[in-house]
Amino acid sequence: MGICAGGGYAANAAINDRRIKAVATVSAVNIGAMFRNGWDNSIKDADAIPALQGGSQARTAEAGGAATVQIPLAPLRREDAPNKELEEAWEYYHTPRCEYPTAPGWATARSLNQIITYDAFHKAEAFLTQPLLIVAGSVAGSKWMSDDLYARAASQDKQFHVVDGSNHMQLYDVPKYVDEAVSRLTPFFAAKL
Repeated sequence: MGICAGGGYAANAAINDRRIKAVATVSAVNIGAMFRNGWDNSIKDADAIPALQGGSQARTAEAGGAATVQIPLAPLRREDAPNKELEEAWEYYHTPRCEYPTAPGWATARSLNQIITYDAFHKAEAFLTQPLLIVAGSVAGSKWMSDDLYARAASQDKQFHVVDGSNHMQLYDVPKYVDEAVSRLTPFFAAKL
């Protein structure tokens, strides 16, 4: 089971490893698609080329001794959030709600080349045959990635549960929404494992 990018990684692991008997995701994120296409799928693949160029330039500069260039994984400051949902991402990761000293919330710009070209769901249409449960919030900007996984997965035993009224981050720790997700996850794994 994986949450957020962990949902993408869990799906990818199941695609690659037949020992995995069942997969569930909550607020799944295909990290490559998110960096290519934006949080809400508003950017075309080809429009990510400048970010690839930026990653290459950062790699070259750092190889020449320049300081590491950082990019945010979620808004690092409230005022950087482009919308209410991503303001909640800032709050989740950068306030006592869930902040942690060794999780600074940024990645290196030089990693953009590997992230942007990565597809966590690569070959899901052929190899993701295990039972699959996908849980996503109805108002999550990231829901399109769960929709994509569901459409692409080859599994003949797949379910998609939408938590009405929940955004992406609310499925992390808001009891009302988490309880609903768990009410689906528990019987799914009890039946499939």
